[in-house]
Amino acid sequence: MPHHDLVPSLLFKLNENQLAIAAAVEELSNWVEARGSEDVARHAREALATLDDNLEFITRGIAELMNDSTY
Repeated sequence: MPHHDLVPSLLFKLNENQLAIAAAVEELSNWVEARGSEDVARHAREALATLDDNLEFITRGIAELMNDSTY
């Protein structure tokens, strides 16, 4: 793979991993909440909010890198 393709591809895969981890943490927070630990579930969801807040910016940045080979 040419070097100019590596960075956006790597970032894309890292973003996919981040989304998968977020989904897993959300499932775990639902499970924890159902067992009576509302505080723990709330803290997990607050941390996930940061991922949600940054998702659009990260997605746009990756898309731009994938379309721009002169970075």
